[in-house]
Amino acid sequence: MKRKIALAMVLAMTASMAQPVLAADSKTTLDVIISQYGTQTQTWWTQFEKDFEAENPDIDLNVEIVSWNDLYTKVNTLVANNNAPDILNIDVLADYVADDLLMPATEYASEDLQAKFFPAFWEASTIDDTVYALPILASCRALFYNKDILEEAGATVPTTWAEVQDAAKKIKDKFGDDVYPWGIDMTTDEGQAAFSYYTWNNGGGFVDENGDWALNSDKNVEALNFALGLVNDGYTNSDPANETRYDLQDMFGAGKVAMMIGPNNIPTYLSDGGYDINYDVTTIPANEGCESVAMGVCDRLEVFKDDSAEDQEARTAAITKFFDFFYDDTRYADYMVYEGFLPTTQTAADLLAKEDETYSSWIDILQSCNFYPATKTEWADVKQGVIEVEQNALLGDDVQTLLDDLQADIAG
Repeated sequence: MKRKIALAMVLAMTASMAQPVLAADSKTTLDVIISQYGTQTQTWWTQFEKDFEAENPDIDLNVEIVSWNDLYTKVNTLVANNNAPDILNIDVLADYVADDLLMPATEYASEDLQAKFFPAFWEASTIDDTVYALPILASCRALFYNKDILEEAGATVPTTWAEVQDAAKKIKDKFGDDVYPWGIDMTTDEGQAAFSYYTWNNGGGFVDENGDWALNSDKNVEALNFALGLVNDGYTNSDPANETRYDLQDMFGAGKVAMMIGPNNIPTYLSDGGYDINYDVTTIPANEGCESVAMGVCDRLEVFKDDSAEDQEARTAAITKFFDFFYDDTRYADYMVYEGFLPTTQTAADLLAKEDETYSSWIDILQSCNFYPATKTEWADVKQGVIEVEQNALLGDDVQTLLDDLQADIAG
């Protein structure tokens, strides 16, 4: 995150050519941490780094790919040691803003780039009327189901919770322990997503209509008890506290899980993994009387301040070049295809829609999704808290008591 001290400018002269050569010490160095989304993340960013430096020889770009399982620990350590990266790809925001660590996005995002974003995504990182991050990508969550398994079990595709239980029972009766009817991930990786799937589709959620924390609402208690009931009835994978969605995706691809809620990049995951199953996608089942709610995830690219940089203008200019290069329509669309995610810019979405109508339908769903309340300063604690509630409930603790305690810890 430091601009290297310019010790000298080296001029190389030859008899046939007299051109200045930029010394390595005069380059602006940008340290970038990118989260690992799939098996191809490292490959794509390695090529990106080469292409970027070829076009910008005055910038030394250091891109590091970090697993989501290690990301928070690594970043927290770097921040604590005053060695934060210049650019960070992550899903949390509010704590960094509260600690005055981030640059406002308008200081480095060009006006042309700002105009590309879907308004909802540009505004998704707004705190106190200031945008503090750029949306790197988005995903929708929906219900994936194995058509052959459901047909053989005589089960219909569920749209309600009662229908989920009915389908799960039929699959269990038909296949026994050979197939898990329903997949649940309540791990430290994505337990907060499970909380969303069930509470939002029961009319509950993290906050109430006023935006205040409502973690222990009656609807949330009912929702988690429903999810736990599926586990206790033997309708789910055997170890929801440790089996991540990637484990579930592998089981789904292998025909071991009949139904699971997951992101729109599952088709890419299955294809890359060599899986060949007959499946389809539909809306997430909701409780009787409730509308189905899709979950949207919007991860971010954030820029940390660096008061130690000797040339702030050069640093900011380099960061602007990075984002303009990354969000180039063709390059950005390529990354979305590579990772199997949805673009957050209208221009890239239009480009992809010309090639594949699937993107248009997913974009339509995405713009009606609910999102995590990530701009609230307590979000990181809430995220960890609901995961702990789920995992303790799996061990037999009372859901109401657990959520009451969490609500008291968060809201007082």
